[in-house]
Amino acid sequence: MQTSAPTRRVLLAQPRGYCAGVERAVDTVEKALELYGPPVYVRKQIVHNKHVVAELEAKGAIFVEEADEVPEGSIVVLSAHGVAPTVYEQARQRRLKTIDATCPLVTKVHQEARRFADQGLQILLIGHANHEEVVGTTGEAPDNITLVDGPEEAAHVEVKDPSRVAWLSQTTLSVDETLETVEVLRRRFPQLIDPPSDDICYATQNRQAAVKRIAALSDLVIVVGSRNSSNSTRLVEVALDSGAKASYLVDDASEIDERWLDGVSTVGVTSGASVPESLVTGVLAWLAERGFDHVEEIDAERETLMFALPPELRRELKARGEPLTRSATAGDRMDR
Repeated sequence: MQTSAPTRRVLLAQPRGYCAGVERAVDTVEKALELYGPPVYVRKQIVHNKHVVAELEAKGAIFVEEADEVPEGSIVVLSAHGVAPTVYEQARQRRLKTIDATCPLVTKVHQEARRFADQGLQILLIGHANHEEVVGTTGEAPDNITLVDGPEEAAHVEVKDPSRVAWLSQTTLSVDETLETVEVLRRRFPQLIDPPSDDICYATQNRQAAVKRIAALSDLVIVVGSRNSSNSTRLVEVALDSGAKASYLVDDASEIDERWLDGVSTVGVTSGASVPESLVTGVLAWLAERGFDHVEEIDAERETLMFALPPELRRELKARGEPLTRSATAGDRMDR
């Protein structure tokens, strides 16, 4: 006897949630608290998720906006989004013990910016103004970098010498929009120089690929993530562009509006790269209570990449004779 398909179902995107850079950054703060005890200061949000920040605050982390808010001689962790060289100098002047949790993929973009600047190139940085990652990258070569926020700005940006132009991008952008922006720039500047490798991080690309797979089959796509998270916001845009009839960004299940389910039979669910799996579990439980209890996981890519803890922590762990493996205090990060 053939069984009928469920009338209400959830398509769960894989991969979703924590990427290697976020996991490393959160582990860095947790390990620093274990090694040195609270308080440990963190410049800016370690990652763009209010729940993660609140959990770390409860353990003794103190989040500040700038290094000059940190008492002299204290420990400060720099966020995953990267900082300008001036921040390191401010920390040095205040005799701060600095632990750099910058994602290695962001560090790669900083290195590319310095290399292009050393060659005397004008760098067109594709990204969003005032985003922490863009601020940090711009600080590496402020005299050489011009910000380009999307295809419209690409059509009008002015350059000094069209034969001496390169491009870089923020790592958390929409892949499709970035490619469109680069195409506009290349039409205007045929000698545009590419970075040695794609700047959009693997996790951002994988999560966008996964949401594309579920969006075309979904009446509604719920993206779990905070509003200041660029990669989470992009997932909503990608879902809508890929066929979802509606898509919303929520920090957790409490922000879901039950009216969104009117006339809906298939709900897609995913989460940004800075979101703990426990928040997704909460959304699935909320949907199950309303009859959406059939969950199908849709695989786009399996991720195995891991990043080592920052060298400052590894040296301290080695000096104390402790293992160099990352802390695994948050169990919902260990199932990916």
